[in-house]
Amino acid sequence: MKKNDPYAALRFREFNVFLILRFAMVFAWSMQFVVIEWQVYSITKNAFSLGIIGLMEVIPAVLMALFAGHIVDQKEKKSLLFKCIIGFSVISLGLFLLTWPAIVDDLSSQVILYAIYFLVFLGGFVRSFIGPTLFSLFSLIIPKKNYPNAATWSSSVWQMGAVLGPALAGFSIHWIGVHWSMCLVLGFSLIALISLSKISKKPILNQKIGEPVSQSLREGVKFVFNTKIILGALTLDMVAVLFGGAVALLPIFAQDILNVGSEGFGILRAAPAVGALLMMFTSAYFPLHKNAGIKLLAAIFGFGVCIIVFGLSSWFWISVLALFFSGVTDGISMIIRQTILQLRTPDHMRGRVASVNSIFTGSSNELGAFESGLTAKLMGTVTAVVFGGTMTLITVVTTGIVSPKFRKLDLQKDIEAHENEEA
Repeated sequence: MKKNDPYAALRFREFNVFLILRFAMVFAWSMQFVVIEWQVYSITKNAFSLGIIGLMEVIPAVLMALFAGHIVDQKEKKSLLFKCIIGFSVISLGLFLLTWPAIVDDLSSQVILYAIYFLVFLGGFVRSFIGPTLFSLFSLIIPKKNYPNAATWSSSVWQMGAVLGPALAGFSIHWIGVHWSMCLVLGFSLIALISLSKISKKPILNQKIGEPVSQSLREGVKFVFNTKIILGALTLDMVAVLFGGAVALLPIFAQDILNVGSEGFGILRAAPAVGALLMMFTSAYFPLHKNAGIKLLAAIFGFGVCIIVFGLSSWFWISVLALFFSGVTDGISMIIRQTILQLRTPDHMRGRVASVNSIFTGSSNELGAFESGLTAKLMGTVTAVVFGGTMTLITVVTTGIVSPKFRKLDLQKDIEAHENEEA
């Protein structure tokens, strides 16, 4: 393998299949969430209802997260992921039926609204297993010495799915309507199932099969809180997503503030995707592991600035530009965080660590949606977005001052240690 080979991880067939699988799942989940956001806001015209969607998903996701991590560390990953994708597909089918005009006409808007909330709630249980399972499967299909490069590609693919899915949702709502947009979600879940069939079953590396649940969960939580670098990275990302969740309010900006309709909504949603795509290629050629701590702090600070600019802007293209750079900075943050997690998490604890990660960061997307919806209701939409960006800046500056060890974080030694281990 050539040193600093930007395509090192892509030379493994199963990893390429894994990237397709991960993109399809993240794309489908993200697209579905936005389609439902649009539908719910169209029914209620109430910003707080957008927050309720996030809350309905985050409650079961957080409650089940640690237990899900325990199960993931105890079970074969491919079979478990198959069940997760089937569960997601069933929920998507339910949402597809709930947006069918023939059914909608026979039901009151309140019944449809509560049914959507219920299905989103069930989706939270499924989601609590998907993240840790994917994270654990990642480590079983790629050599450790290739983790940094693989984490770059995997994080970038996740980022692209997370913003391209919503972007397509915005355009597809305009082109084919909510109902057939949900049909596209089902199509991507099928792509994920087909991709999974191309990956072989993997060994269970946990030597403590049958370990009591309480002991297993304590071990996972203790590891995260005792590993300060991991804890710091998760906390920073959680705050950024929690208070910088302006994208949850994009239906309001598109419909009521910028007055650009569903087509403009699609462009706004697409802007971070372009930034994320740029980061994928850039970070593959110029790795982010050197001086990772200061780069992570700078990226999240930049993200907060972008959110403030977006909130204050009344010009459509300035708003698009702000969202574009939010995608760039968020992409940097995610790649560094995933590299830290992959390099510093023992193989037998990946499910549990990923579950703690999902509590800190994954679920903070939905909590961020709830926070944005609530503050928009209390403060007004623009003030809520600016408040969120400001809180992100304060957190980054505080972390940089009180944690000099985090500022000096450099992952080069971790990478060299893994290379020597497998030499």
